[in-house]
Amino acid sequence: MLHGWFLLFILFWIVVLVSSFAIGGFFMFRKFLKKLPKEDGKSVMDWEEHYVKESRHLWQDDQKALLEDLVSPVPELFRDVARHKIAGKIGEIALNEKASRITQDLVIRGYILATPKRDHKFLRKKLNEKQISAAPYEHLF
Repeated sequence: MLHGWFLLFILFWIVVLVSSFAIGGFFMFRKFLKKLPKEDGKSVMDWEEHYVKESRHLWQDDQKALLEDLVSPVPELFRDVARHKIAGKIGEIALNEKASRITQDLVIRGYILATPKRDHKFLRKKLNEKQISAAPYEHLF
């Protein structure tokens, strides 16, 4: 029979493992839902990849640097996913508007539309640092 500190140690590890499995399962399930095909036969991730590939030639180095600066507060583990999601939304907007290149305006609008509201506070801070007015984008916030 288990007694004292060893029992507490075992119970602690049970809680840690169950919590880890729950967190991992949550993120895997979210990814699974994004991979399910919609009515048009493509999933959210398929469309995201399509827009990134189709708009790749429209990106300039300064806009890539702006996007990199905007995703900098995202933890490094999730930064690639965030960058890809935002780039997909920017590419979608650019292709729908038949833009000849990705502009600062497209990057900011795409960032706002692709990210949750809790991230918009950081965007406003970054825009102030770069002395860019957020007024034209208020309707998107």
